[in-house]
Amino acid sequence: MPALPIVIIAAVADNGVIGNDNRLVWRLRTDLRRFRALTLGRPVLMGRKTFLSIGRPLPGRESVVLTRDSGFSANGVHVANDLPAALVLGRELGAALGADAVMVAGGADLYAQTLPLAARLELTRVHASPPGDAVFPYWDPSDFNLCREDHHPASADDEHAFSFERWGRKSAGSGSTT
Repeated sequence: MPALPIVIIAAVADNGVIGNDNRLVWRLRTDLRRFRALTLGRPVLMGRKTFLSIGRPLPGRESVVLTRDSGFSANGVHVANDLPAALVLGRELGAALGADAVMVAGGADLYAQTLPLAARLELTRVHASPPGDAVFPYWDPSDFNLCREDHHPASADDEHAFSFERWGRKSAGSGSTT
């Protein structure tokens, strides 16, 4: 059986910012609902700081926390101390769940490490340029195909306009998506 694909899910401002002081810098309820829908029933890989900013395991998902701190533990999550171990654990949990992917939910360092491995990107493009200390890593859009794009205006639930984008990695030599 082939390994479960790696899917990055991130909300990224027009200036590349994804957070500030280990927090989101916008309020987008529609994006939070999408995040839940895309990650529910799947293993979610995140860095320790991202996990601590959430403050608890994500309900309905298996959380894998990647940390260099060998003494770190938290109730209700799986801990890995390096990326290969985290990926093995995520894929094992995903297979046990009957999931179709391992979701990577940040932060910036983990996105940078997993971007070369990602079969798909589920991005929310936040149409704002807030200040922040965490940015999404550079990626080459020519390595991917834009499979879907949905635009949403600012509203009572969403303080900025935004777009949902699904990018599939081009297969070697075929130009198709994964």
